[in-house]
Amino acid sequence: MELELNGEPRSVYACACNECQRCTGTAFAYRAIYPETAIIRRRGDTKAWRRTGTSGRWLEQHFCTDCGTVVFMSAEALAGAISVSAGCFGEADFPPPRMLHWPERMHHWLCLEDIATATPASA
Repeated sequence: MELELNGEPRSVYACACNECQRCTGTAFAYRAIYPETAIIRRRGDTKAWRRTGTSGRWLEQHFCTDCGTVVFMSAEALAGAISVSAGCFGEADFPPPRMLHWPERMHHWLCLEDIATATPASA
């Protein structure tokens, strides 16, 4: 699945919640938020899986049907926007995360000290 976007991300973040750790198979998710209107082209298929977050709001992961990668996420709290997995851009110079959600669930060895932290209600 390919997703082509126009413009710069509205924000770039990392999330260390348990669900993001499960979803990515690692210590955190690294994502960028774009308005839905930034989508120029969408090629290929995704399959979606919806869950309820800790906040009680829904989140929906969109997986590539060919490789299983989580390409983007939509969420009740992100009306009119999508959260794209930064690794899907394939750019080593992609902007670093500026916010860390769920810092209390971060693995003790992970050093993201230069990133602001968000309260759990924002996740």
